[in-house]
This record gives sequence, structure tokens and C-alpha cells, in this order.
Amino acid sequence: MASSRLRVLLIGNGGREHTLAWKLAQSTRVESIHVVPGNGGTAGLEKCTNVTSVSAEDFPALVKYAKDHNLNFCIPGPEAPLVAGIVDHFQQNAPEVQCFGPSQAAARMEGSKTFSKDFMKRNSIPTARYENFDDYESAKQHLDSIDYSVVIKADGLAAGKGVIIPTSKNEAQAALKEIMLDKEFGSAGNSVVIEEYLEGDEISILSLSDGKTILSLPPAQDHKRIGDNDTGPNTGGMGTYAPTPLTTKDLLSEIERTILQPTIDGMSKEGFPFCGCLFTGLMLTKAGPRVLEYNVRFGDPESQSCLPLLQSDLADLMQACCKGSLASQSLSIAPLSACTVVVAAGGYPGSYAKGTVMEVNEPTQDGMYLFHAGTNLGSDGVLKTSGGRVIAATATGATLREAVDRAYEGVRMISFEGMQYRKDIAYRALR
Repeated sequence: MASSRLRVLLIGNGGREHTLAWKLAQSTRVESIHVVPGNGGTAGLEKCTNVTSVSAEDFPALVKYAKDHNLNFCIPGPEAPLVAGIVDHFQQNAPEVQCFGPSQAAARMEGSKTFSKDFMKRNSIPTARYENFDDYESAKQHLDSIDYSVVIKADGLAAGKGVIIPTSKNEAQAALKEIMLDKEFGSAGNSVVIEEYLEGDEISILSLSDGKTILSLPPAQDHKRIGDNDTGPNTGGMGTYAPTPLTTKDLLSEIERTILQPTIDGMSKEGFPFCGCLFTGLMLTKAGPRVLEYNVRFGDPESQSCLPLLQSDLADLMQACCKGSLASQSLSIAPLSACTVVVAAGGYPGSYAKGTVMEVNEPTQDGMYLFHAGTNLGSDGVLKTSGGRVIAATATGATLREAVDRAYEGVRMISFEGMQYRKDIAYRALR
């Protein structure tokens, strides 16, 4: 079985999916990768085919496509299909196709912020104190009654933007009204979590799991705000670096012992074991690490920094997660640093133009990569923008400084009208 050839159905069109396809294509076990719908980056990858004839939201059509093309391994990249139950759908309708990803029940850890906070409380996983509300008046009264700074989170999926960090009571009340009454995030804001604001440095850990064992990639740090020095509105993430020097070996083993393993054990104990990549967002506070949130898939843009550091065969690891044999695997990580700088369209995260012609030169040096997100390769061979986060330059280096400098060298190979990017990725670690 170990030598079985994988014919992969990869779902998604972001930077994460280009990075996963790039990494999987390196495996001798992977025969072909069909990306639904893919982007301008996956269009040019060996072993990859972009598939636009099937919608990524149409589960029965995806099952039919997998059967028609004799595909045997499915990887849903983004959270939306996982939360909507794509893994369950494949298990019921195409059991011959293995799926790397959590069941619908396990995907609630990302799909519902109120669910995941209650899970942490039940399983004694360190997190900020909080209350959940589905009624605006009660939430409003609660805000009036507390004397600490808060974070307000829409319960459901809001494309990474449903978290508001108000700087005053008035701002907090305004944000609550926007989410619960004005429906800024639609039905995702029917319930909210109001939690204590934690001070410290934020890190992300991506862990592969088969429901029992965990193997974690190097810890990364994301940069959520659009502007330098963490100013301006929140985005899906403007850049990452890994490993972050904010975490010592001791701290990482504490996180594994007190947070990551208890999370995986708790999910199994409660009847929804986790298979896939668990992304844990943590705040390193003076009182110790605290969980901010869980995501149930690879991070974007964390994957762009973490996967180039992974020397092990990703296809082997994913299949071991599906088979429950992850304990027999280990991670080989390159002793390097990696940095990713996201290049976005002008106007993002507000409204922005699509269809802008791009000029991109592929890096020729080792350890420099461009991972496409919102790009599209036309039938005429012209590369154009098609999203807010457009493309990212990633580089590895012997030191973080070198990785950062080389990532910005990569940015210079990208040119399109209105492009914007942060000039200070990894500044917290380099200061």
C-alpha cells in the first residue's frame, strides 16, 4: 500500500492551494493533481490541471468528476467546503476516495467561534475569558458591565475578517451593533463571542493529525493588518515568517502538552476525531500561551512559509493522517528560515480592481518562490489579477534576515498597476 500512486483532487484557488500543489507535485507518489478551480500559478505546475468545468461548491459534481477521472485522494483547501461537510459527502458517496480533512462535526472548531470557545472551556484549554451571545440586548448589557478591553468575534465564517478589536467602549458598542443588528457579516453574526483582549505576540502553529498523533510544522507569525506597523484594517494576512524566534523549544513543548494534544484528545473523546491540518492561533501572554482560535485547514499565508521548510514527503504524511498511522511518521524540517510577503490589489481589503494585467518573472535562484493567489491565466496566455490578495513572494535563508531580504527581492519580480504590500514583514522578530 505504501507505494500506491495518488491522483489528487485539490479544491481551492488561493495561495495555500498553489503551495500545496507545488509541494505535492514533488512527491514521487503523486501522479496527477486536478485543481478545482486553481489559479494562474497552478496552471503552470507540473502534474497539475486546472478544472473549471466543475464548481468547488457542488459536492455531487465533484464526486462524479473524481470517479470519472479515477482520482483517489481529495484535499479541500479552504474552510468553507469543510464546514459544509465535503468530507462526509465523499465518505458517503465515494468511499474509495480518501479525504485529507476533518468531518463536518470536527470542522465546527472553525465554523463556529462559540462552539470552539465552549470546547476549550470543557477541555480546560487555556484561552481568554469570554461570554457567548445570540441576543443583541444581552450582549450590549454585558459590554456595559465589564471593565476590561474586549475582542468581538462573529460566530460563523467571515473570510478571516469577522474579528473586531475595538479601542474603546463606544467602538465596542458600535461593532456589536454592526455585527448583530446591521449584519455586517450576514448570518455569521447571528451569535457573537465577546472575549477579553489579550496582550502579547501572536503565533500560528499548523499541526498534521490523524485524530491521535500530532506533528507540527515550525511556528509562524502572520501580519493581519494592511499597513506597516500593524495599521489599517484587517486582511486575510499580508505576510508570514517561520520559525518565529518568539518560541523556545521549551515553550513549544508546553504548547504541545497543554494545548495541542489536549485539543486533539478532546475532539476524539467528544466523538469527532480530527483528521487533517489543525491551525491553532495563539497569543503568547505574560501568563503563558492562550488559544485565540482554531482553523481546520492549512493557513494562508502561513503555508507559504512553512511548507518550503518541510523536507518530508507531504503526500506520505497526508495519507498517514487518513490511515491513522501518523505515529509511524516524523517531520524532517530544513534548518532554515522562511519569509512570505503578500502582494495585494490596490484598494484591498476594500473594493479593488480585477483583471489587471500582470508582469511576473519567475525566480531562478534556489529557495525563492512565487505563490499565486488571486491570479488567472487567460487562454491567450496573459496573466491577470482576479482577487484581493494576488500573489506572494516566499524565500528561505540561513537566517531570518536573509530570508526576509530575499523575499523582498522576489517582490521586485512582480509588477502590476496598483500593487501594494507591507514593507515590514517579520519586523517584530528583527527589531
